[in-house]
Amino acid sequence: MIEKNDIICAVTDAIGSNGEGIIKHEGITFFVPACLPGEKVRFKVLKIKGNIGYGKAEEILTPAEERVREKCPVFLRCGGCCLQHLDYSAQLSHKATVVKDTLRKIGGIQVSVPNAIRSDFPYGYRNKLQIPVGVDKDGQTVIGFYAEHSHRIVPITACAIHPEWSEKLIATIKRYMTECAVKGYDEENKTGALRHIVAREIGGKFIVTLVTAKRELPNLPYLIGLLSEIFREFSLYLNFNNEDTNVILGKEFQLVHGIGVFEAEEQGIYYQAGPVTFLQVNENVRTKLYKDALKTVCKDGDEVVIDAYSGGGLLTAMLAKKAKRVYGIELEPEASRCADMLKVRNGLVNMTNICGYVEEHLPKVMEKEKGEKVGLILDPPRSGIARSVTKALLESGIEKLTLISCNPATLARDLGILAGRLIEEEGELVKNPAYEGVAEGETLPGYYEIERIQPYDMFPQTKHVETLVQLSQKKPDSIINVKIEFGEGDGELSLKKIAERIEANKPKEKVTYKMIQDYIEETYGFKVHTAYIAEVKRDLGLPMYDAPNAVEELKKPRQHPSEKMVKAIEETLKHFEII
Repeated sequence: MIEKNDIICAVTDAIGSNGEGIIKHEGITFFVPACLPGEKVRFKVLKIKGNIGYGKAEEILTPAEERVREKCPVFLRCGGCCLQHLDYSAQLSHKATVVKDTLRKIGGIQVSVPNAIRSDFPYGYRNKLQIPVGVDKDGQTVIGFYAEHSHRIVPITACAIHPEWSEKLIATIKRYMTECAVKGYDEENKTGALRHIVAREIGGKFIVTLVTAKRELPNLPYLIGLLSEIFREFSLYLNFNNEDTNVILGKEFQLVHGIGVFEAEEQGIYYQAGPVTFLQVNENVRTKLYKDALKTVCKDGDEVVIDAYSGGGLLTAMLAKKAKRVYGIELEPEASRCADMLKVRNGLVNMTNICGYVEEHLPKVMEKEKGEKVGLILDPPRSGIARSVTKALLESGIEKLTLISCNPATLARDLGILAGRLIEEEGELVKNPAYEGVAEGETLPGYYEIERIQPYDMFPQTKHVETLVQLSQKKPDSIINVKIEFGEGDGELSLKKIAERIEANKPKEKVTYKMIQDYIEETYGFKVHTAYIAEVKRDLGLPMYDAPNAVEELKKPRQHPSEKMVKAIEETLKHFEII
């Protein structure tokens, strides 16, 4: 019987999605970091739970041909790069396998996936540094990255996937903190000042943001002087965040040096970026990905394109250069304002930016552009496409979709829904029974089928991968015309029975927000705001746009409903058979 601390010699069977070696031994599947397929390894058992185990490699007895020497001195101690020991060409193949296997396991989709498109710069590619500052067990300030699955900071002076400027910045901040007695933030005791360093390079210029637990830092002119020695042109912000949270940035920004935003150019589009502007961290691969997306969506130049989750509007603007008209839909007001400035700066009269929910505005744009050749591109956050959006997509009638995803798991879920392989029952996703007996790779009419899928290695040396997917709506293979005779005789379709069925299945009375509020007050003895009802409906994936005022309230900063309110609203929705 295998126990903790046992030493085992075995051969690695495969490499997992997190870069760990998978070793099957005596009925137990072990996950052992830094082991490659085919390698004979000696590892120590750290933990066993049922038929799953975790281990630590003690020695690689027979190294694989794909094994290379890691560049980072804290490889495996830091929770970042888990593939540095794997040859770069093999990383591209591995990431394709991860996408393929995830689509099959989660989405029920069998599809061939080519190797990921390579980054021309496997190291030093990141244009953004985001690094925590804290204290060690002795209370000394440390700057570094979190160890995996923890908030313990592994001290570093440089990072192989960041450019040389990041090393200089870390050394400069460390010098400032030492000389000006600024302490790193202690999460346990809630003491200290500096929590994070966030910096971004934009066209050779830099925006540095120091996230602090205090509104002021000492001797900032001295810090500005130090930064001037390493950066020719930069802006410096203080960001105040004293919340007990994993969210890095707070809401309060103070510009203490520079102009605050810088302009850059990408594929003929001039854009401005500030401290919170979202941009892909790998500019080289971003250019390749966006060129592919533009080619996929704008083939003839007469298309009307909808860019959902459009962010600051960079891709929307690129689309506007190629398409007849473009709509960008973005929920975040600041990002939408940036898109408006982008439109004006580049003179894009055919670009319309909409601030709001995709599921709300997509049908409106589709109605407005009825008769046009409409294409849609979606680039959602890691959490993927909201359930209400996938529902709206399936009802939209859009023939062509292009999807960009940075998370294979949520991509697989979303593609499973769009392809009809997954359907929702009582709030849970289950396999669609209609696909029983349907051949692998086949798609039922009314759903979307994958025309092309291409991973991009936006994040070399790490487990992460960006994927572009092109989909088209499956049309019926043929149409059958049927002649029906109505009547009450033999062989005729009874109109009386049809009327009876219609009466039995006619839609129930529409349940209004006022009815929900009244029921809650009468049953539970307290009142709830319509915005709270809208929030609960949104979280349940239900439409909520029958009360526009409630939706507008949702967009404003406000408290969330209490647990008691959420339970009351959910029970009321069940009472009215909405859920």
